[in-house]
Parts: sequence; structure tokens; C-alpha cells
Amino acid sequence: MLLHLSTWPEVESYLAGRSSIILPIGSTEQHGPTGLVGTDAITAEAIAAETGARTGTMVGPTIPVGMAHHHMAFPGSMTLKPSTLIALIRDYVVSLAGHGFTTVLFINGHGGNIPTVQAAFYEVYEDLRREKGADAPKVRYALCNWFTMPGVAALQNELFGDREGYHATPSEVAVTQAVYPDHIKSAPLEPLAPVDPDFHDCRDFRARFPDGRMGSDPSLATPEHGRRFIDAAVTEIAARYGAFLDGA
Repeated sequence: MLLHLSTWPEVESYLAGRSSIILPIGSTEQHGPTGLVGTDAITAEAIAAETGARTGTMVGPTIPVGMAHHHMAFPGSMTLKPSTLIALIRDYVVSLAGHGFTTVLFINGHGGNIPTVQAAFYEVYEDLRREKGADAPKVRYALCNWFTMPGVAALQNELFGDREGYHATPSEVAVTQAVYPDHIKSAPLEPLAPVDPDFHDCRDFRARFPDGRMGSDPSLATPEHGRRFIDAAVTEIAARYGAFLDGA
């Protein structure tokens, strides 16, 4: 059940029995010569939608832009400051809590979001404590990074080994191919080089990774691989967070 495709009476009816919602969050940033700029939002949205369908949980709108400063030397990339993203997440979850959505699972597709999203949770907890005290709604938030889950990592290793890399990976590109098979891209790729992940700002990132990839070979990706990654991620998320989404 997708929030943006529901009417308010349908949402009200849902809230009569459930207080949980899934929010996909991603990024709008370069993913090498063959990866879509929207990769991180696309993957999070697809996995969230399927997780919602399997667990009977409503899925909210995708947050498509995240903290991606390190990609800003590549055209098309967009970023929010960490403080802006924290404020955005706060407004999202406080709005939802006002209607009764007190359990929120964020399904995240972008590594650069992780510290900011976790900080946002504690900003909200503390703001509510200060503003409402004992009357604050009993909200609960959790962050799931689909691309780091053990079952997904095992599949990455099985299919791609050390050619999975760290950014513009074949696993995430494969998921976008499964979702948008009419938008599969190809381009010549430079040979893989050793990766030193100790970069600083966006200029340093581009100097170290001129085509945007970090030790990855996205030419290995196929739509079938993408469907396997979606299934692996959703199966593990449903098992790990099912009780959380049920309010337990």
C-alpha cells in the first residue's frame, strides 16, 4: 500500500490497525559512466515497495536527494547539507507521528546518508522529549541499509567477487536494470585500479575516481541479477524487521 496512491480515508483505515510505515531514502548522484543518476533512490524505492507488499506495511514517498557532497564534481549530482537532511527527516516523521505513524523503517540506498539519518533520529527523540516531556508520542525509528545486509553481501560475493567494488557497483546497477529495463546503459570502462577510499571533498573524489566508479565493474550487471538482489534484500528485511513493523 503506497501512501501517495491512497486516499485519506484509506490511510485512516490503515491506521486503525497499524502504526508503522516504511520510508525509502536514497540519493541523486553520479554512478559512473553506465549507472543512472537516480540509482540510490530507485533501488531503495523498489525494495521498500516490495517489502511493504510482503509485510502489509504502508510505504511513504521516497526521499530522493541525500547527503552526497563527495559526488558534486560530476554533473547531475545533487546534495543536501547534513543539517538540511536532518531537518527534512524531522519534518517527515513528526508530520507522520501527528497522524499516528509512530514506527518508521527507513530503507536506505546510499551510504553517505547513514550518519545523518542516525543523527536525525536522536534529534527527533530529543526534540520531542524537550517539547512534550511525558506527553511525547512513543515514536520508534530504524535504519536499514539494504546493500550491506548479510544476505545481499553473500550474493554480491557469489556473483561479482572483488569486482563488486564500493560505488557504482554491479549489484545496485543490476537493481536499476530490473526496475527500468528500457534504461540500461553501456559505455567503455577503464580497467579497474586499486581503491584508496580515504578521500576528502568532491574535488578529491573526482581526482581519485575520474569516471565515478570505486573499484567496481558494473558491466557485470543484468536485470536477472537485479531481481535476485531485490528478493534477497526483501526476504532479509522482512525477517529482521517484521516484528518491528508489527509494533512488537
